[in-house]
Amino acid sequence: TNEIIDRIKAVNKPKKFDVVICEVGGTVGDIESQPFMEAIRQLSLEVGYHNHTIMHVTLVPYILASEELKTKPTQHSVMKLREIGLTPDMILARTEYPLTKDVRRKIGLFGNVNPDHVIEGTEVKSIYEVPLTLYKQKVGDIIMERLQLPGTVDVSYLETFIEKFTKPKHQVNIAMCGKYTELPDAYKSVLEAFIHAGVENNARVNVKWVATDEVKTDKDSVRIFKNIDGILLLPGFGKRGSEGKIISCKYARENKIPFLGICLGLQCAVIEFARNVCGLDNANSTEFNKKTKYPVIDLMESQRAIKLKGGTMRLGAYDCAIESGSKAYKAYGRKKISERHRHRWEVNNRYRDRLEKNGLKISGINAELNLVEIVELTNHPWYVAGQFHPELKSRVSKAHPLFRDFIKASVKHLNGK
Repeated sequence: TNEIIDRIKAVNKPKKFDVVICEVGGTVGDIESQPFMEAIRQLSLEVGYHNHTIMHVTLVPYILASEELKTKPTQHSVMKLREIGLTPDMILARTEYPLTKDVRRKIGLFGNVNPDHVIEGTEVKSIYEVPLTLYKQKVGDIIMERLQLPGTVDVSYLETFIEKFTKPKHQVNIAMCGKYTELPDAYKSVLEAFIHAGVENNARVNVKWVATDEVKTDKDSVRIFKNIDGILLLPGFGKRGSEGKIISCKYARENKIPFLGICLGLQCAVIEFARNVCGLDNANSTEFNKKTKYPVIDLMESQRAIKLKGGTMRLGAYDCAIESGSKAYKAYGRKKISERHRHRWEVNNRYRDRLEKNGLKISGINAELNLVEIVELTNHPWYVAGQFHPELKSRVSKAHPLFRDFIKASVKHLNGK
């Protein structure tokens, strides 16, 4: 329990947050969650009454045969929680139907909480509506009062977000090209970044999943990318589907389709450009072909001596210097940025001059290690790729600049058809 408590405290070292939200998953009473529940009990005692609050999430099922909501599972769950030494300040009841006053009163009575602190958690169309439903039930005020925090709760930006999200002016079709498209949750952060960027552009993003191992020829790309307003090349590792990604890059470049490449997406864009513009036939990455004649993508020098792969990638946030006047600079609005990475292979610096002489602008570099971070095409409406993962820094209140401008270009492409 001491280690669990230390991990929770470490989140706020040095102190930079007013509130830390800690979720304990599982089911109360199960053996797996007992150490965590005990740690929360000890921590709540340590920090004091006005420095913590506990919300217990329970299920209130609806019995179709009798047409009633049953509170017994919630009563039992709260009882088990109190046996551990934890008393909830709020109970969030997950339910398919609205809670009646009698149900709230009953849960409050047997859960030992104020009925006003019994919060209804019904289904909503979008996860972004959840904070608004909690706000309407004064959850923010309850927390602020308990923790004695100054100020008021403001959700106006979320209300504006939901309004734009539910009533978009445009609908753009974006091809998501990757290896794991049969499992969309593999790219959950990218999907959320599209929602944020779509809202900032008053657009709904309709995703077309493209398994790149099915893109085998130029004819395939013509068929697959018909009626597409933008192409996003997803991150990944390994040779499977790499040629399909390269063909997708070619289609976007030649047909002036807005394009955004992420991590491996940048590497495939460089390979395609080297092959078809620079005349480096069969140029490749040493990840896909160790004996390639033109290794335009190669293992970073720091990775060459590594044999065991676990925990050895270039991982985390690194700085990037952006060239003025570039599409990347226009998106970010500044010359220095920091982005999150997860990769081993990089653009081979031996080929940088040849790539740039043929029109591939290297608009972002990591000056410390002299690594290519961003590439783009100057003779294209919007063709940008980054060695990092911009989706990880996109937020509801502020879409990531690259996603925002990518969708903006896609809307422009849609309207220009």
